[in-house]
Amino acid sequence: MTYQVPTQDIRFVLRELADLQGVLALPGFEEVSEDLVDAVLEENARFVEQEVAPLNRVGDTEPARWSEEGVRTTPGFKAAFQAFAQGGWQGLPHDTELGGQGLPKLVAAPVTESINAGNLAFSLCPLLTDGVVEALSMVGSDSQKDRFIPPLLEGRWTGTMNLTEPQAGSDLALLKSRAVRQDDGSYRITGQKIFITYGDHDMAENIIHLVLARTPDAPKGVKGISLFIVPKFLVGDDGSLGARNDVVCASLEHKLGIHGSPTAVLLYGSGQGEAGEGGAVGYLIGEENRGLEYMFIMMNAARYAVGLQGVALSERALQHAAAYAAERIQGNALEGSAGPVPIIRHPDVARMLGIMRGLTEGARAVAYVAAGYRDKAARLTDEAERARCKAVYEYFVPIVKAFSTESSVEVTSLGVQVHGGMGFIEETGAAQYYRDARILPIYEGTTAIQANDFIGRKLVRDGGAVAREQIAGMRDTAAVLRAAGGVHAEALGMIGERLETAAGAYESALDYVLAHIREDIRGVFTGSVPCLMLAGTVHAGWQLGRSALAAAAAIGEGSTDAFHSNKIATAVQYAAHVLPRALALQSAIEDGGLADRYVRQAQI
Repeated sequence: MTYQVPTQDIRFVLRELADLQGVLALPGFEEVSEDLVDAVLEENARFVEQEVAPLNRVGDTEPARWSEEGVRTTPGFKAAFQAFAQGGWQGLPHDTELGGQGLPKLVAAPVTESINAGNLAFSLCPLLTDGVVEALSMVGSDSQKDRFIPPLLEGRWTGTMNLTEPQAGSDLALLKSRAVRQDDGSYRITGQKIFITYGDHDMAENIIHLVLARTPDAPKGVKGISLFIVPKFLVGDDGSLGARNDVVCASLEHKLGIHGSPTAVLLYGSGQGEAGEGGAVGYLIGEENRGLEYMFIMMNAARYAVGLQGVALSERALQHAAAYAAERIQGNALEGSAGPVPIIRHPDVARMLGIMRGLTEGARAVAYVAAGYRDKAARLTDEAERARCKAVYEYFVPIVKAFSTESSVEVTSLGVQVHGGMGFIEETGAAQYYRDARILPIYEGTTAIQANDFIGRKLVRDGGAVAREQIAGMRDTAAVLRAAGGVHAEALGMIGERLETAAGAYESALDYVLAHIREDIRGVFTGSVPCLMLAGTVHAGWQLGRSALAAAAAIGEGSTDAFHSNKIATAVQYAAHVLPRALALQSAIEDGGLADRYVRQAQI
């Protein structure tokens, strides 16, 4: 089926939930009007629907291919990437001083989501390039910024992130790649990196690898890791391309999904380049032994972006399933009908589609709200308020990454279920979304890694201050919902009751974590994933509750657009079928320590 960017819902969330008006009033955005935002969204929708989305299926069936001459991407990808570059999409959120367009992250977020929904495998290339630009802009030297960032923003070059090695997955303390300083100040890099997305391809003239490696005298563990720029082709002082560096793609991984995205095994210093002996030429970023600190700039940017990928795949699977359910005629209606009806008339299909829509739209709203906080943290003039917004955004990053991606697995699985047996057949397309989604809770830090960060750095470090501020906001909204009148009073009241209960479950879980973190750290972290999913579940419910209030207000002002009644229906479905999970997650958190002790005693 064809994909349509949900521009109406995007605009609704930007204006009603994520404070677009407040973001556009920030210093530096004086030239960005709501009309300009609308124009960007419209052009992005046209580009995605016409140029990117049609390549989604072919990327799955005709994946990237390795050869001794280099990796060849899926037919059509190179032309689409050139159109992406010419459209200026790579530079959209980056500072004008660097050659970008300087638009808010709140505007870049829906653009990123839409490109991912159009074609997840394609979008991974610009996603990683964004991370390289962000890292270089924050910790690169002036000469590195001048030499490497403009071609990246122009789409002439692309970027990658090189962390993982065969023996070092999430535990980067085990890294073995070696970097030896040369007399001219450069380094020679040797080693092997795996799982390198777009580590080699034919869509751009150069690839800039950010590589973690150790110098010979570096301390052991993560404190001895440094970060290096290693270009595929060496770059002259004038920006011209020179010799082929000694970094080559040895093979491509065979994966469950995202087939159109080449996932490379890269060899550094295998003697196959033209840059001389001793390894690939690299350039130190910042100071030695601070590489992991620097790389986290890129990783945090990528984690938020992967959360948007979860929203994107959910939206694509939702549209596919909803269209099928409206067309597939099978079975009589339970309440009686003259003949077979579209399966969307059957209660359980409606329930599944309601859950899919609630998880998708709830995750979208949480991600956009987080983006708004990021813009405010960067540009507000009040230092205290900037610090508060920064803390809130950092609190949201693991929620956006984990909740959105875990939800995408559920949504795409439900999408297959809505199709029934046809969903298990590749030709219908539903299975691809399910396969593609499965990587999202894994790469850029598994859900457990996000959850450990959420517990240790986002809840415990500030004594739960940000979380309690958010819970107070949830309760305020719940009170407004419960007190609402009008024709939708019953629905809004039910949403308010469920939101209040879920917020209470979150607060109780927070209290438990803070009270037991020192005496039973293992037990608390046994419940870290349930805690993070509880936070995501309640935050999404909060935003859907706010959307129901905004929709009811529009209806009260005379709107007859079905969009508004559908927003209320989505919030009701979420409140009925998803928010009750909060109580079960609370129990899993509070009973997790006991369960863990018995598992260890039984040696299961």
